[in-house]
Amino acid sequence: MSSQQATGQGGPQAWIADDVRKDVSWVLRVGQRHIDSLNQALRHAKTHGKPLLEWRQQDFPLDAETQAILRQAIAMTQGRWGMCLMKGFPVDVWTEEDVRMAYWGMGLYMGVGRPQNRASDFTTDVRDAGGSYKVKGGRGYNTNAQLDFHIDSTDVVALLCRRTAKSGGGSKVVSSIALHDEVQRLRPDLLEVMVRPFFHSYQGAQDPSQPPYYRCPVFAQDGDCFAARMNRKNIVAAQRDFPEVPRLTDAQSDAIELLEQLMASEKLCYTMELERGDMQLLNSYVTLHSRTSFEDYDDPDQKRHLLRLWLAVPISQRLPQAWEEYFVDGRPGAVRGGMRGTEVSEAFLAYERQQADALGMLYATWAPKVRKEDMAASLAV
Repeated sequence: MSSQQATGQGGPQAWIADDVRKDVSWVLRVGQRHIDSLNQALRHAKTHGKPLLEWRQQDFPLDAETQAILRQAIAMTQGRWGMCLMKGFPVDVWTEEDVRMAYWGMGLYMGVGRPQNRASDFTTDVRDAGGSYKVKGGRGYNTNAQLDFHIDSTDVVALLCRRTAKSGGGSKVVSSIALHDEVQRLRPDLLEVMVRPFFHSYQGAQDPSQPPYYRCPVFAQDGDCFAARMNRKNIVAAQRDFPEVPRLTDAQSDAIELLEQLMASEKLCYTMELERGDMQLLNSYVTLHSRTSFEDYDDPDQKRHLLRLWLAVPISQRLPQAWEEYFVDGRPGAVRGGMRGTEVSEAFLAYERQQADALGMLYATWAPKVRKEDMAASLAV
């Protein structure tokens, strides 16, 4: 059975770049009524002055229509395209703090925010802060570098564009279902390699109880449950930084090269230019994404700036068992994912428990699937 068949009629399907160009049903436009509701909620939020982690839906009250379009956007990430682009948020009239507050408030209706780095930040600013990408511990969101195709460590990654670059910074998206089927067509021998685990570096963002790397295949499928994960930078980092990690075989190296060629191909890769006021939402299990390098403005008040949320969502799919070493909880609709980091606070734990309850999501106290000593014993065999 192909991955396209296995996802089922109502779920994500394979698509190629031409499909996305011809059918823009994955785009939603925010209307004036939604904007009025957001502005009213923003005014209310400024009166109570609570820290973001203490917010509840009633602290950012949206009308039924605006709640519905946010739920629709999440539903679209779990449907045909595995993605949604919302257009029209009034970031040109909101201050930076307004954008941050409104974005977090919208997130309360979409999912449970996840920690995103070693500092366990639950929101991040995507802008060039002078960081380096392909170095030990390097992350792409604080650089202007071209990024490898990858998925983020969450059910849905959401980016809200506040300002664009002087040039560049295009967002590239690939259907991982179509990628799987193309590999199956061209090199079924390498597909056999891709369904076995690769070692990936956590890039220092793991919980202290976890080893600094984890195992995950590129593709996994349990019945109608399909998921893909690829991040060449983190595979290379595991090889570079940890001599105890098994060396890549020739077949694994060939598989990575093939994937890189296919993901960048005109057939599979669709490039969109995020405009001010756009919110891009991607289903991490059925899309891969990257970004072109960009040139920024000199004026700090004009520099490219996006805000990122990682969301565990109520209607998420079941994950293949091979994914649980990294995502911990594979149950559909569970709070999972994120980079645990070292600074998870009691306030964050209270937030995620309360938010899971508000959205009717499954929640289990976090504990690693694989600890340092487990990994060491496994590699010693």
